Amino acid sequence: MDDAAPKTRIQIRNRKVILTAGLEVFSANGFRGATLDQIAREAGLSKPNLLYYFPSKEAIYTALLDALLDTWLDPLRALDPTGDPITEILGYAQRKLALSRDFPRESRLFANEILQGAPMVRDLLKTDLKALVDDRAEVLQNWMDAGLIRRTDPVHLIFSIWSLTQHYADFDVQIRAVLDEEDPFPGAECFLDQLYRSLLEPRAR
Repeated sequence: MDDAAPKTRIQIRNRKVILTAGLEVFSANGFRGATLDQIAREAGLSKPNLLYYFPSKEAIYTALLDALLDTWLDPLRALDPTGDPITEILGYAQRKLALSRDFPRESRLFANEILQGAPMVRDLLKTDLKALVDDRAEVLQNWMDAGLIRRTDPVHLIFSIWSLTQHYADFDVQIRAVLDEEDPFPGAECFLDQLYRSLLEPRAR
C-alpha cells in the first residue's frame, strides 16, 4: 500500500485495527512468537487483506515501535528546565506511572524488544533516546549544582524512574496477586512521591 497516497476512512480504520491486533499479539508472544496469521485473525481480516496494508510482520512491528518510542519519550520531553525541580521530577515519575497504567500492552511490547537486544530500535536508542537523556541529565545536574535538589547521579535517577514505574505494567500479574487484585496505582503514586521527595529535597527544606 502506498503510504503517500490519501487514505479512505476504511483504509484508516483497517490500519488501526491491524496495529491494535499486532499490539495484542506481539505483547503476548513477542516478535519471534507472533505470526501474520495470528494478527490477521485477531484483526478479523484475511491474511491477503492484511498484506495489502502491511507487507510483512516486520512492517507492523516497526510501525508499532516507532509510535511507541515517541509515546515513551514524551514524559521526559515534558520535564521543564524552568520549573520547580521537585515538582518537575515528581511530575515525570507520575507521567511514566500513568503510561504503565494506561498502556500496559505497549510497555510489555517495548520490554520484549529490549530483552531481545533491541534489534528494531537500537539505532533510535543510541540517537534520539540518548540525546534526550543526556539533555535532561544536564538539566538535573544544573539543579543539583544550584542546590535545588540533593546530589545524585542524574542518569541513574532517570533509570530508577523507568524501572520503578514500568514494573507496574510488566509485572502486573505478580503485583496484583500479592495485593489480592487490588488496584496498585494509587499506592504506587503515593509511594513514588514519598520516595523521590525524601531522596531529592535539600536537607535545609
